[in-house]
Amino acid sequence: MRTRILAVVAALTLAAAPTLLAKSLGTMVDDGTITTSVKTALLENKNTHSTKINVESFNGVVQLSGFVATQAEKTEAGRVAKGVSGVKQLRNDIAIMGATSMGTKLDDSMLTSKVKTALIEESKIKANDINVETRGGTVQLAGFVSSKAVRDRAGVVAAGVKGVNKVDNVLIVKPK
Repeated sequence: MRTRILAVVAALTLAAAPTLLAKSLGTMVDDGTITTSVKTALLENKNTHSTKINVESFNGVVQLSGFVATQAEKTEAGRVAKGVSGVKQLRNDIAIMGATSMGTKLDDSMLTSKVKTALIEESKIKANDINVETRGGTVQLAGFVSSKAVRDRAGVVAAGVKGVNKVDNVLIVKPK
């Protein structure tokens, strides 16, 4: 009897797997399409520096992050992203910060690498889910993570890296 119940449960699980897999793949494809469409729209817009703006999406929620020089550019990027088909909600987490010197850019590049390495070394954090950008010693963490604990831990890890002046933790917890 016990074997028969296990066999039925296994059969039902296997029967449902393709549907669950297709939905997950469909959602991933939709999010990939949305991300690409937003990036393309930003690239085509002469008032946004698309290379300074990061785009992430999860279930139609789009997050813009990175650093731009003016509020007008941040606002324009948000307007452009909202106009893309499939965008259900927009989080415009772009930070406004002026230009930096070449020396500071090199320092920021090294700092970004150190923060990414620290996140990779943290076993409870999926570092590939986190986008790290640095400008003038301010580290921005963006993307979608699995829990508030992961979000908070990533902020603590980044803040603990020598040379980090400030952490702008705009990580979004994925809805369950």
